[in-house]
Amino acid sequence: MSVPDLRIPPFDLLTPVIALWYRADQKFGLRAFPRPDRTRSIGSSDKTKTMSNKEPICIAIAGATGVVGQTIVRVLEERRFPVSGYIPIATEASSGADVEAFGRAWPVQTPAEVDFTGTDIAFFTAGAPLSKKLVPRAIEQGCRVVDNTTAFRMEKEVPLVVPEINGSLVKPDTKLVACPNCTAIVLVMSLAPILRAAPIHRVVVTSFQSVSGAGREALSELDRQTVADTRHEETEIKALPKQIAFNCIPLIGDTRASGYTKEEEKITEETQKILEQPGLHVVPTAVRVPTRVGHALSVNVELGGPLDIEGARKLWKHAPGVEYTDDIPTPLDVAGDDTVVVGRLRRDLTRPHALTYWAVGDNLRKGAATNSVQIAELFSQ
Repeated sequence: MSVPDLRIPPFDLLTPVIALWYRADQKFGLRAFPRPDRTRSIGSSDKTKTMSNKEPICIAIAGATGVVGQTIVRVLEERRFPVSGYIPIATEASSGADVEAFGRAWPVQTPAEVDFTGTDIAFFTAGAPLSKKLVPRAIEQGCRVVDNTTAFRMEKEVPLVVPEINGSLVKPDTKLVACPNCTAIVLVMSLAPILRAAPIHRVVVTSFQSVSGAGREALSELDRQTVADTRHEETEIKALPKQIAFNCIPLIGDTRASGYTKEEEKITEETQKILEQPGLHVVPTAVRVPTRVGHALSVNVELGGPLDIEGARKLWKHAPGVEYTDDIPTPLDVAGDDTVVVGRLRRDLTRPHALTYWAVGDNLRKGAATNSVQIAELFSQ
């Protein structure tokens, strides 16, 4: 039996538009064009919070030229973080280059040459190996660190913080705080309000994760594959294990002996740690989907007691950083926002105390950059 060709026809006007988007994206960031006004009713985060009355702070960002590093800069600027000095850290490939941030150009420094003396806060988002190497040096030189890698998340003495949930773990003498995995953040932001009302026994979650979570090269590959596929040309596969354009890949990270992937293990272990529920049963499946920004989760949560639909809605509506909507929340709706949006709430008809819902969040902002900046703001209080 032959399989029908369901690919998009090679419309003459389509591929130039995609190419234009790609070029603008490379110059101006992930969202080259503003989000339509129709989406502002969902995920209306408060980006006007200001720290301009605080003392000037010198910062460093390891991974400054990466997607998350650049988003951290944008969030710091939006929240008027009082930056007096900036050390952008990147690989030798960027040595000698300048990055634009906070109203001026700053020379890129390599990991080998950087000196953290006089730096107040350093953000690390360039992978666990670099964090393990540089974070001890930064702390020794008097710098406080927000680490957004896997290097320290599961170390017992290192707080794993989502400020709306457990920000009190950041003390005046805390030197190192770990920022959780982007998917885990969206999940715990939706679970924490429920946990305050009823015990949680089991969570079954499927994540639909955007390509930006795999980095800039994966985003470029999505663009190239989209153009090639619309032209019925061969697609090149490098950054991801399968073609991602017009496709879904049910595998993120290496597969462990358990059959679960590294990404799925992170979702489980970090959720347990953040919620302080070490015995919580979490059954995750992580899927890469061909969206640019925004992770979506399908969540089934089994509770230890009754919680009706209206009660769950009220919990989310009153939770900081969370919004409940009767609309249809999608990743595009929250791209560029800091709010986790919950919708599609219904009872699980097969279990007495179980709910099923959908949650979305911007993986680059609340899932990484904004959460990191919020932690830095706790340092500055």
